[in-house]
Amino acid sequence: MSHQLPDVQASQPDVAVGLSQVGVTDVEKLVKIDREDERPWIFMAEFSVFVDLPSGRKGIDMSRNMEVIDEVLEAAVSGETGRIEDVCGDAAERLIAKHDYTSVAEVEMTADFVTHENTPASERPTQSTATVIASATATEDGTREEIGAEVTGMTVCPCSQGMSEARAREHLRDLDVDEETIEDFLDEVPQPGHSQRGHATLTIEDAGAPDVDLFDIIDIARDSMSARIYNYAKRPDEDHMTYNAHADAKFVEDCVRSLAEQTVDEFDHLDDDVVVHMRQSNDESIHQHNAHAEREVKLGRLREEMNGEHEGVNPNPDTDPLANGH
Repeated sequence: MSHQLPDVQASQPDVAVGLSQVGVTDVEKLVKIDREDERPWIFMAEFSVFVDLPSGRKGIDMSRNMEVIDEVLEAAVSGETGRIEDVCGDAAERLIAKHDYTSVAEVEMTADFVTHENTPASERPTQSTATVIASATATEDGTREEIGAEVTGMTVCPCSQGMSEARAREHLRDLDVDEETIEDFLDEVPQPGHSQRGHATLTIEDAGAPDVDLFDIIDIARDSMSARIYNYAKRPDEDHMTYNAHADAKFVEDCVRSLAEQTVDEFDHLDDDVVVHMRQSNDESIHQHNAHAEREVKLGRLREEMNGEHEGVNPNPDTDPLANGH
């Protein structure tokens, strides 16, 4: 005689409050991305999967739902796809179809992405690692997908460098060096400033899959900081990185604005409603805190700001809904 166990998750909760995200995190899956006439990309990816929960339902059937989520992800990653973000989009749409009480499904994915390159001065072969970021949100109105990357680079503090430059200028004057020679020297030999390891993140979100190339996103993020860094470096490469970083000192705010400028220039084919998320975090070397700046904004608004519109206006979403991404 079979015994039907009670479905506690479907019962009324003690506190009737809806939840925006319920699900699982740290789900590891092998993802294969097919590429025409080239070797496929293979990722060991980590997923987070969420659905919303109405106020009248106690839970999402976590044990059985994990089985559903596993089936959904397995089906999504096993299918032929040429875009990372489409894996997330497919999984999110399958979740919506399988849950009659859910109105929003979200799938997030991160994975290490290794590319080959040469060192900047010695031209030795090496590798570069970026973290690929992909996500999708599915509702009855459709699916929005996001693709991007986080990369590591080097930044130099302009304020610290400015103080070193002032000290050098004063000392050169004490040695009776003429002003023209002083300026020529300081232009040619950037003065020291404290440096940081920087982490730049750029993602693009659109209805459906964003029409962008992942390599372009990675290049924009790496070039937004004072200098690129490399996994392998001989002394000429170390000199190259150090010199270039000090020749282009940037605050954390400058890095985000560089992301903005490059995004507008590179993705001029995208619609104004595309959402851009830019973030820079620097691991400070002489402070016990770190520096951080970010902006989420619709591409149309970003284009207007780059053209000089809205000058002096804070990007406050409470007073200007176009100032951020939503």
